[in-house]
Amino acid sequence: MARRCFFSFHYKPDSQRAAQVRQIGAIEGNKPATDNDWETITKGGNSAIEKWISEQMSGKSCTVVLVGSETADRKWINHEIVKSWDKGMGVVGIYIHGLKNLDGKTATKGNNPFDYVTHGPTQKKLSTIVKCYNPAGEDSKERYAWIAKHLVNAVEEAIKIRSENQ
Repeated sequence: MARRCFFSFHYKPDSQRAAQVRQIGAIEGNKPATDNDWETITKGGNSAIEKWISEQMSGKSCTVVLVGSETADRKWINHEIVKSWDKGMGVVGIYIHGLKNLDGKTATKGNNPFDYVTHGPTQKKLSTIVKCYNPAGEDSKERYAWIAKHLVNAVEEAIKIRSENQ
């Protein structure tokens, strides 16, 4: 049975790249919000966004942060990472800058988002605990193949890491 995971990503620049990863089908993800849905959610303010995130995380065992060039240190990305960790979920990052968008363009590699979140008990950067993978490959097709091959194992490892780090 596929793990149920929450996907976290910067919507505007990375939704097309994120859609590619979600379509791999190796893990079961949350239903993506359409542009219209997201606009409606954000009009409700912070409490509506927090409620939507909480509902999307319900029943999930891991959060997969799809890391693009502008993902790190964004308010809602940080919120999703902290909430996932606090709920005891596994947390893992996968860089997606090397995947092509619908225009056939890749992006530059962004910073590790876990460098911007502190692990409560140790006060260390969460990046010292959580893994963030940069898929191998010379082009978008090879990087996609790497993600397809390794995503399940990355999720399982994230769940194990989380269980070992209270």
